[in-house]
Amino acid sequence: MTSYQKDTLFILVKSLSKSEKRQFKLYVNRLGVNADAKFLALFNLLDKMHRYSEGEILKSGIVKKQQLSNLKAHLYKQILVSLRLNPVNQNVRVQIREQLDFATILYHKGLYKQSLKLLDKAKSMAIENQEKVVAYEIVEFEKIIETQYITRSISGRADELAIQAKELSIQNVLTSKLSNLSLQLYGIMLKFGYVKSDEEYKWITDYYSAHMPKFKLSELDFREKLWLYKAQLWYSFLIQDFLSCYKYSLKWVELFYENEQMIYLNPVFFLKGNNYLLESMFYVKYRSGFEETLDRLEATINNKKFPKNDNIEVLAFLYICSNKLNLHFLEGSFEDGLYLEEEIVDGLKQYRDKIDEHHIMVLYYKIACLHFGNGDNKKCISYLKKIIENKNLSMREDLMCFARVLSLVAHYEAGMDYHLEVQLKSTYKFLLKMNDLHEVQKEMIKFLKNLGEIYPHELKDEFKKLHKTLKKYEDHPYEKRAFLYLDIISWLESKIENRPVAEIIQEKAKQFIR
Repeated sequence: MTSYQKDTLFILVKSLSKSEKRQFKLYVNRLGVNADAKFLALFNLLDKMHRYSEGEILKSGIVKKQQLSNLKAHLYKQILVSLRLNPVNQNVRVQIREQLDFATILYHKGLYKQSLKLLDKAKSMAIENQEKVVAYEIVEFEKIIETQYITRSISGRADELAIQAKELSIQNVLTSKLSNLSLQLYGIMLKFGYVKSDEEYKWITDYYSAHMPKFKLSELDFREKLWLYKAQLWYSFLIQDFLSCYKYSLKWVELFYENEQMIYLNPVFFLKGNNYLLESMFYVKYRSGFEETLDRLEATINNKKFPKNDNIEVLAFLYICSNKLNLHFLEGSFEDGLYLEEEIVDGLKQYRDKIDEHHIMVLYYKIACLHFGNGDNKKCISYLKKIIENKNLSMREDLMCFARVLSLVAHYEAGMDYHLEVQLKSTYKFLLKMNDLHEVQKEMIKFLKNLGEIYPHELKDEFKKLHKTLKKYEDHPYEKRAFLYLDIISWLESKIENRPVAEIIQEKAKQFIR
């Protein structure tokens, strides 16, 4: 039996809004003969189901088992056609494709002049909106028609199309090389993580330099610049140069604000660029800029012109909530950020089928950090437990590792000594499987392991020793990132000075108001 998660038709039906369902039924019933169509009956049945059940479909008598696969495929196609006709989905990209489809129909009818007129209109629209791949496709189609229908009134038409095709081809090749480099760097990040040694730094730098195409920045258009900034950003992330991350993500975002129409045509790239910019600002502790960027992003999303669809809604939820949490971490205002917990939990329930497990766990980790900073260690532990006990999760090991380390610290803070011992054994087993353990993590584990042998009057001195050991890693090129997951330095200072960790972070935050 097909599961809920794997049946693509069921997931598509459940993703439809009320207005989209209503439009689909109107689309199907435009001809009376479709009123009793089997695929509409199947649609209505799937719409009522809470979980997909092939047995329930067959039991309904709508279709026989042998015909079910074909009927589902037909229904899937009809839903997509209906969605394509929806005004909400009629963006510039779809309109260009529609004009190209119409021109193709006219061409096959032998109406060459009419076809060329539509193609010229579609090409202008494509070039204006940076859709150069389809623009090149249109020029190639124009060349085919011109070989059969010579527009003698336009002198030099063949030369004009040949030059245009060559220019678009050069631009598309450059874009392809830049987008390939960006994607390959992202793939390296997922596979190997950030550089952890001088050897890795040299390898990734040589790779980046060898694959970066030659170009003149002054000759690049919006699309080429976008992929260039993406490649530069991923390289900067890989080598943990967070100032450069800030520099290139800012260029990415400003590129959109300078070409406002591109925000509405490419909202996903706009949102991702802003998320990387905010992440970079968080890493370099640029608090005032962080607040301004977050406010500007929210204002743009709430603008009536900003596109609305499921994908954009989910991304906006993830990025806004995650960065609001980061703002409270920058400020040390953990208590003020507690309101976000309910908002995030409700959002995760609403978008559960549209958000991958990794992003859900990242939000859980951030909520755990919020409670830890607020001194509620038991709530912190409960969220970390969701991460640690997730057996179906393929996620970055560094997040899992820090979830375990923070859990150890929270168990210690909560006075849960028995649980601490169990956690230590479990964490050791996990760490043995890891190849890229940070020195910071090793020192933390060593300290927590020896806690049972330290007398109470010796504890402050041990905290000072650990603080001195870890402090030297704070600006280390390959170790500093460990402190971005868990501000262990501030926690140690709070233990040494016997003050709340939030108070320590708030004092530090005042130094970064700029």
